[in-house]
Amino acid sequence: MNQEELNRLAKLLGHQRGDVVKEEAGPTVSTDAVDHPKHYNVHPSGIECIDIVEHMSFNLGNAVKYIWRAGLKSDDVRQELEKARWYVERELSRLASLEK
Repeated sequence: MNQEELNRLAKLLGHQRGDVVKEEAGPTVSTDAVDHPKHYNVHPSGIECIDIVEHMSFNLGNAVKYIWRAGLKSDDVRQELEKARWYVERELSRLASLEK
């Protein structure tokens, strides 16, 4: 796909002027609030959170998501970690109920 085709596709998808839309060999990091929120793709590894958590169960994926973005989405790191704990506890309860 050439740059002109990428620009047309970006316009169809609703990307705004100034958004990064390039043909590259690797994944493109975007700060789009819906497709690639900044608090999910600023990890030093360069990996976006969804690329990891989509291979996990719902509860574990959400726990990792909250840990991943702790301190990035808001300044309330404690609240993000409490949310992560909630999902871990929910998963532990789910597993316990399967053992009965």
